[in-house]
Amino acid sequence: MRLNKTHMPDPRIVTTFILVVVFLGSLLFSDWGNLVSHGGGGAMIRLMGKGLISLELSYDFILLALEASLITLAYAVCAISVAVLFGFIGGLIASGGLFSSIVTKLSAIVFFRALLAVVRSIHELIWAWLIALALGFTPMSGILALAIPYSAILARVYADFLNDVPEPSLQALRTAGATPLQVMLYGRIPAAAKEMVSYGFYRFECCIRSASVLSFIGLQGLGYQIGVSLDDLLFAEVWTLLLFLVGLIILVDYWGSTLRRFL
Repeated sequence: MRLNKTHMPDPRIVTTFILVVVFLGSLLFSDWGNLVSHGGGGAMIRLMGKGLISLELSYDFILLALEASLITLAYAVCAISVAVLFGFIGGLIASGGLFSSIVTKLSAIVFFRALLAVVRSIHELIWAWLIALALGFTPMSGILALAIPYSAILARVYADFLNDVPEPSLQALRTAGATPLQVMLYGRIPAAAKEMVSYGFYRFECCIRSASVLSFIGLQGLGYQIGVSLDDLLFAEVWTLLLFLVGLIILVDYWGSTLRRFL
C-alpha cells in the first residue's frame, strides 16, 4: 500500500513545531529565581559607555594595537593554513569520490565522517587545554587547538560541496574512461572550487576571532591585550582593541569577496 504524499506533514511545519516545543520547554525548566542583576551593573555600563566615546588613540597604544593585530593575524593564518590543507584531504576522503568499490566507499564515508564528527564536536577551547597540558602553554598549542577542529569542520563541508556537483558532467568523464581520481581532479574539484574557497575565507574570519580568545595559552595578540585592559577596567583601550579586531574581520571579508569575484 502506497502512502499518499499529500497526507505527509510539511517538514517546515514539523521543524517549526519542534523548535517551539524545545524553546517553551527550556523556559519551563530554567531557574528564574537567581535572575538578579549585579548591584554595580549600572555604574559599570556607564563606565563602558564613557570608554566608547573616549577611545584610547595615543600613538604608543595604537602601535601596541597594531602589533597585537599582526600577531593575531599571524596565528590565524598559521592555523587556517594547516586546517585548509588537512580539511581538503579529509574532504576528498569523506566524499567517497576517490573509491570505485561501493563497499570501500561506504566504509570510508561512514568511518571517516564519524571521526570528523567526534573531532569537531570538541570546542577549540577544550582542545587548547588538552594540547597545552601535553605540550605546554605555548603559541604552538594555540595554533594546533584551532587547526584540529577547523580541519574537521572544513573536511565535512568540503565533502558536501564535492558530493553536490551535478552528476551529468561527472558521468561524461566516467564514460570517457576516467578513473575515480581523474573524475575528482577534473570534475568535482573544479566545480566546487568557488564554494570551497568562499567557505574557507568564512572559517578564516572565525579563526581570527578564536585566535583572539585563546590568549590564555600564550597567544600574545589582541585577546591578551584586551584581557589586560579589562583587568584594569580601561574600557577606552578595550573598545579601541575591539575596533582593531573588527577591522581585521572586515579586511579578510573584503579579501575573500575580491578573490571570489576573480574566480
